Amino acid sequence: MSDLNANKQCQEAIVNVNGIDIAYQLYGNSDHPTLVLIHGLGAPLTAWPMAMVEQFVERGFQVLLFDNRDIGYSQQLEHLKIPNLAWLVVKSKLGLPINVPYKLEDMMLDTIALVDHLNIKNFHLIGASMGGMIAQLLAIYYPHRVKTLTSIMSTTGNKTLPKMSDEVKHIFSAKPDSNSEQDIVKFNVQKWRIIGSPDYPAQEHYLNNYVKGLVRRGLYGKGTLRQMLAVMAGKNREKQLAEINVPTLVLHGGADPLIRVACGEATAQSIRNATLKIYPGMGHDFPVELLPSIVSDISGHIQTHIKTKKDQCDESV
Repeated sequence: MSDLNANKQCQEAIVNVNGIDIAYQLYGNSDHPTLVLIHGLGAPLTAWPMAMVEQFVERGFQVLLFDNRDIGYSQQLEHLKIPNLAWLVVKSKLGLPINVPYKLEDMMLDTIALVDHLNIKNFHLIGASMGGMIAQLLAIYYPHRVKTLTSIMSTTGNKTLPKMSDEVKHIFSAKPDSNSEQDIVKFNVQKWRIIGSPDYPAQEHYLNNYVKGLVRRGLYGKGTLRQMLAVMAGKNREKQLAEINVPTLVLHGGADPLIRVACGEATAQSIRNATLKIYPGMGHDFPVELLPSIVSDISGHIQTHIKTKKDQCDESV
C-alpha cells in the first residue's frame, strides 16, 4: 500500500451496484467536498496520476476513483457477445442505430449507483476522454447531484467533428506481439507515446511504471472493445448539454491526436457559460509538468462555484 493510502485514509473495495461489481478507491476526509473522477476507454483507475490525487486531497477534497465496468478490478462482462464489427462500423457511418452490449448511459448508471452506495449525495465531476462523455451524461440526467463538471479531452458525440489521426487509428487497431506482460507493456508504452503530449514527452522510467500500473490493475481487450462500442453508439449530446446549468470547465490539449481540440471547443460552446482552457502542446494524457496547472484550474473552478453559492446564500438571508 502506498504512502498516500496509509496517510490519506484510503478506502478500497469491490461492491455490487447496478447489477455488476465495481471496484473503487476513496481518498481523503469524508467531511470534505467529493470529487468523482471517471477515466476513459480501457483505462483502469490507476490511469489517474497519483500525484494528481495527492494534490486534490491536499487541497481539501475527498477523491473517488473507480474502475469502469469491463476494466481493472471491476467485473468483466464476458457473457455479453460482441456483434459483427464491420457491419457496426458501416451502420454507424450511415447514421443508423446500432445494437451494442451496453451504452454510455449504463456506465453513467454504474457511477450514480456507486455514489449512492457510498452515501455521497452531491459531488464534483471530473471526466477524462470517455469518462468526460459519461460525466456529461450525469450532468444532463442528474444535474441536482452534480455541483460542478470538468470535462477533459472529451467530446459531445457529434460525429461531424474532426477524427483521430491516422497514426492513432493504426496503433488502436494493432495488438501486442504476445500476451506476456513484457510485450503488453511495450505495446502500451508505444501507444501512450503516440497519443501523448509532443511538448511534454514522458520520461522513459515514468512512462514504463505508469503503464505497468495499468497492466497490473487490468487491461482487457474485449472489455475495451465493448467500451468502444458504447462510445460508437453514443448520440450527439449538444442539444442536451445546452439545457444544463451545471458550472462547467472544459480542458483540452492543443495537440491531442485522439480527440481533437475542436471537440473540446465544441463541448465548451454547447454548455451555457462553460469555461474553456486549452493547454498548448498537450496531447491525450496528463503530462507531469502540467499536473499542478490542471489541478489548480479544476480546484479554482470548484472553489469559485462554492464561493458563489455561499455569496448567494448570504444575500438571501
